[in-house]
Amino acid sequence: MSDWFTIRKDVPPWVRWAAPFITWGVIVLLWILLPYWEGPHFSLLPTPLGVIRSFKLLWTEYDLLGNVFMSWWRIAQAFFWCAVVAIPLGILMSSYRWLFELINPVAAPMRAMPLTAFLPAFIALFGIDETEKIAFLWFGMFFYLLAVVVEEVNRVDNDLLETAYTLGAKQRHALWLVFRASFPAIFSSFRILYDIGWTYVILAEMLNARKGVGYMVEAARKVLDFDRVYAGIIAIGIAAFLFRFLLTFLEGRLFPWRKASSTLAGGGAAVPSATAHLKAAKHRA
Repeated sequence: MSDWFTIRKDVPPWVRWAAPFITWGVIVLLWILLPYWEGPHFSLLPTPLGVIRSFKLLWTEYDLLGNVFMSWWRIAQAFFWCAVVAIPLGILMSSYRWLFELINPVAAPMRAMPLTAFLPAFIALFGIDETEKIAFLWFGMFFYLLAVVVEEVNRVDNDLLETAYTLGAKQRHALWLVFRASFPAIFSSFRILYDIGWTYVILAEMLNARKGVGYMVEAARKVLDFDRVYAGIIAIGIAAFLFRFLLTFLEGRLFPWRKASSTLAGGGAAVPSATAHLKAAKHRA
């Protein structure tokens, strides 16, 4: 029994299989019991059976797949432009300290600002159509990705650059070198970035939207259909989980050495060094 409280002690396989069922079983049990408790507003909490019925309704009458796809498409567009700007800019900020000192005083505070405070400004600048939604999502993800890029590029070993310069590399070659060395770790952050996008897309779609999961949930709330509200919330969680799983799968296929390095480190949350990324990339090439 003492092994259960040993720090970073691995667990038996049966625990990995049983633990999710136990956790979710407890949550569902509480969900079933709470509406019967004489607490504040718990009577408005829908039952699991009512939410399951609403799932069927969302699928047959409210175009669940179409709404999920529209939300994903908005996130994908914002994510694409976020990566196009943040990755090159982050590499340049890590490479040239004067550029870092110029941009970071603005970028760092932005990560702590509540995004909802900027919504009126985006409406004033871009209106209430699709452009506003994409720009709002881009803004919500950009500064987080920029910080990750700067951090991962800073982890690249200076010995790599010195070796490259010794072999006659020019500055453009050195920039490409640090990009290749840091990109696997940057790619890992895409999963968290997508989670942030799914969080913000609900807010973006509550205004002047005719499609999307945020619109779907808000339309149900306006008519006090809480069964459908909770079904929509669960649908959002499932969709976000599936896209996260897809990114995890792609990472395993594109950068298999990261999983191997984590296993060798004892299964913890250790991140392989940029040097290891570059060496593995050279072996693959």
